Amino acid sequence: MQDKQDKPVTSINITDNVALITIDNLPSEMNIVPDILSTIAAKGINVDMITQIPPLKGTMSLSFSIPADDLVKALEALQVYRKNTKDVKIEIDAENTKFQIYGEGMRNMPGVAARLFKALSKEAVEIKLVTTSEVDISLLVYPKDVDRALAAIEEEFGIKANQGL
Repeated sequence: MQDKQDKPVTSINITDNVALITIDNLPSEMNIVPDILSTIAAKGINVDMITQIPPLKGTMSLSFSIPADDLVKALEALQVYRKNTKDVKIEIDAENTKFQIYGEGMRNMPGVAARLFKALSKEAVEIKLVTTSEVDISLLVYPKDVDRALAAIEEEFGIKANQGL
């Protein structure tokens, strides 16, 4: 058996009921992202995964995940941006599952993300959103893909979900 230090992934956590919010055509102003996140926080909502698309021609896009139970409160909070900013589009995807793949071994082992994405692509798992750090890869998938995604990840990294080694 491999030593724990040889394994890049030591835990897989799964969270259901995750909503994805994408705001398109935001003005590329420095204060807009902290403004949006503060507005959501003021409603008592924890934002988890955050991805910002680089500005292009004066606009940008922002995507983030929240617990699906907080979706109505978040939409109420975001109405001010829809009203006050021309052409802002808010897209909602209410039913997602989050996978969090973690391991200190990722820090010094190139190619872990490539292995993960290859394993998921073999199973035709569509990835909606990805965020990473040196030791963590988080991704959102459709609920219909959860079983295939889980089996692919467990097989690729030799670990069972929700258990650390």
